Amino acid sequence: MRIACLGGGPAGLYFAILMKKANPAHDITVIDRNAADNTFGWGIVFSDKTMDGFRDADEQVVNEIEANFHHWDDIDVHFKGRKITSGGHGFCGMARLRLLQIFQKRAAELGVKMLWQQEVSDPDIYAREYDLVVGADGVFSTTRAKHEAHFNPRIDLRTNRFIWLGTKKKLDAFTFAFKETEFGWFNLHAYRFNEEMSTFIVETPETTWLKAGMDKFEADQSIAFCENLFADLLDGNKLISNARHLRGSAMWLKFNRVLCERWHKDNMVLIGDAAHTAHFAIGSGTKLAMEDAISLAKVLNSSEGTVPERLARYQAEREVEALKLQSAARNRMTWFEDIERYVHMEPEQLTFSLLTSSQRVGHANQKLRDPQYVESVDTWFAQTCGQPAKPTPPMFTPFKLRGMTLTNRVVVSPMCTYSATDGLPDDFHLQHYTARALGGAALVVTEMTCVSADARITPGCAGIWNDEQTNSWKRIVSFVHANSAAKMAMQIGHAGRKGSTKLAWDGIDQPLTEGNWPLIAPSALPYVTGASQVPREMTRADMDRVKADFVAAAQRAEAAGFDMIEFHAAHGYLLSSFISPLTNQRGDEYGGSLEDRCRYPLEVFNAMRAAWPADKPMSVRISAHDWVPSGTTPNDATEVSRLFKDAGADIIHVSSGQVSKDEKPVYGRMFQVPFSDKIRNELQVPTITVGNIFEADHVNTIIAAGRADLCALARPHLADPAWTLHAAAEQGYADIAWPKQYVGGKIQLERNLERAGQLALNA
Repeated sequence: MRIACLGGGPAGLYFAILMKKANPAHDITVIDRNAADNTFGWGIVFSDKTMDGFRDADEQVVNEIEANFHHWDDIDVHFKGRKITSGGHGFCGMARLRLLQIFQKRAAELGVKMLWQQEVSDPDIYAREYDLVVGADGVFSTTRAKHEAHFNPRIDLRTNRFIWLGTKKKLDAFTFAFKETEFGWFNLHAYRFNEEMSTFIVETPETTWLKAGMDKFEADQSIAFCENLFADLLDGNKLISNARHLRGSAMWLKFNRVLCERWHKDNMVLIGDAAHTAHFAIGSGTKLAMEDAISLAKVLNSSEGTVPERLARYQAEREVEALKLQSAARNRMTWFEDIERYVHMEPEQLTFSLLTSSQRVGHANQKLRDPQYVESVDTWFAQTCGQPAKPTPPMFTPFKLRGMTLTNRVVVSPMCTYSATDGLPDDFHLQHYTARALGGAALVVTEMTCVSADARITPGCAGIWNDEQTNSWKRIVSFVHANSAAKMAMQIGHAGRKGSTKLAWDGIDQPLTEGNWPLIAPSALPYVTGASQVPREMTRADMDRVKADFVAAAQRAEAAGFDMIEFHAAHGYLLSSFISPLTNQRGDEYGGSLEDRCRYPLEVFNAMRAAWPADKPMSVRISAHDWVPSGTTPNDATEVSRLFKDAGADIIHVSSGQVSKDEKPVYGRMFQVPFSDKIRNELQVPTITVGNIFEADHVNTIIAAGRADLCALARPHLADPAWTLHAAAEQGYADIAWPKQYVGGKIQLERNLERAGQLALNA
């Protein structure tokens, strides 16, 4: 093949090396606008694991790279006058220019032609002359721009400003530092990359940058500002810029987050930053580019299919990995963008929050890397919870709300069982709730319990509108209190426009074929267009009646002995429908602005709070994201939470979605945790988080990092009522109380797990 690589960075050069090595008959030319020794940035970082993968592709290159590495294991975090160190991370740093020199030398040895200082204005010219054109021309790719409509890049220009500098200060570890100024906070990302130099990236929100007047700074002023700000780390060393093409405030860049829908067109293909970018906070841009090169070379040197078909296989192979890494990079990138959300934390928690911010590394992985560091975090966290000064898994620390103290941080999430008759919970509910209370969870939340017969979702929904129901609930609560340390919370709600439907397993959200009851909602909008019953728009009389029903339900919950009640204002049910602009189109004082849309839900909440005992907590469940354009956003949800906090809500139960059938949620592990993190740390209000949390490591990480105060698990508790007891045994935590009738099982489980651990060590 005759191949033109447009771009002489790591992506283009490494691909050229691999292709030429695989088949010396390939005629490959690398073309770059810059001189061979001209590069932006100072150092690059690889993990030890990444280098193992590169070795299989070209051992000679890897040997030369490793000969130029500066290796370290530690991360240092400087915050509020303290330095916290964690180890075991396994990083390698080297000069970006040295990497390019290694690639250039190897490419020349293999016979790759390299043309420097040659501008590429039109990639189509090369596409006509060569069999393959590789767009390796970076984040501002000319190749991508020429066919933008085809490649369809989604480019997200972030708001933080950063300046990429170098220094002769020899840092001992990968270093993060946070400095407060009169203008706001500045972040530092720094690491040593050879025997003489360290990379020094200073970052700050654009609002802070503007307050400091840095948009008017000359280059020497920006450098002097950073030198003064981080003087304690520089020890008199100067900061240096190698951005020859940038002047003045242009030295402060914004990160472009790029992901293309298509990576190839005819005989043209994108690799590296031209196809996707990963924020420097995770340090994987060069890794992604080199892994792209490995994959592309592999499929092109196969004999299966035409060139376009092979390029399609390349994208299919690499796209998932790029998305995963980009997702992790986005998580960490936004952590730094939102740094002022976290600066109230103590250094121990801020450091742990930072180290786990990508969501690729959690409590358990950190413990494998550096057991002593995690032991110090667990001991500190236990002390903040009033526990003895000894390491305790964060999920097994107590938590207090008003007069209620929970023994751990695990919650049985509210899950509709659709098994009541005329709203009456029966023996199934007794077994269902008590099994999970005996299983070790600290708080068991009932399914949405309806305030009236016409407030139900289905005929099988549980209720709390008469004495018989109250007494049945009391039987359940009394058993839990008598036989476990668990607390019971009742979630109280009204289905609104989502009511009068079949049981979930008979046709979820589908209207009943007979026995329907009339529906009410803030606006006359059906849930499923063309299928659902159209609700009546609520009048003031309707509002008064429903509010009275909620108050009566709260009073009945108190009579039944519940420890907490939850106000259900999520998932498109009645009160949620008032909050979302998708479902509230009223023209009176209960529609319009966010504050007015919250007016009626707050009226009901305030009436319930007044009727509920002062020493017992109330939670509010919200949908933090409608996942629909023009719907509720996380920023809106923060304001909604603020209103409920001010009204007396003790904790916000943060969920999302189920407001509109047009929703397009983005699922993944712990996918709703960022909403909880935002609300908790911006408002300083306790939160419960939910959403694909299924491992003890998830809970430990979320709690220790301060992303939530409680974790609610649904499906894991359906599969294993004793999930919490099993999680304790698996972590070797023996201080959790088992029902005395089951202690024999506890002993055997712990022995079996210990034996399995020994066998694994000896294998």
